[in-house]
Amino acid sequence: TKGNPSLFIHHQQRRPHTLGNIINRKQLLKDPQVLFAGYKVPHPLEHKIIIRVQTTPDYSPQEAFTNAITDLISELSLLEERFRVAIKDKQEGIE
Repeated sequence: TKGNPSLFIHHQQRRPHTLGNIINRKQLLKDPQVLFAGYKVPHPLEHKIIIRVQTTPDYSPQEAFTNAITDLISELSLLEERFRVAIKDKQEGIE
């Protein structure tokens, strides 16, 4: 935000709160330079989340957010690949 460069508030439209939870708990809070990470759903009938990130002064919250998303994508890609291999192995075992 304007007054605090180590604070970042991100509004995400059409995203379920589950995504906010994954980004917050699984990624942002693992980063030792992230001082605070949280999200809220302004209204239960809206598919909108607001993610707030506060970091140490020498680390930008936008960078922390970007790193969290990048890491999450990598983890999900690895999970997908392992799943595909497991399915293939299972199918080959049946034949």
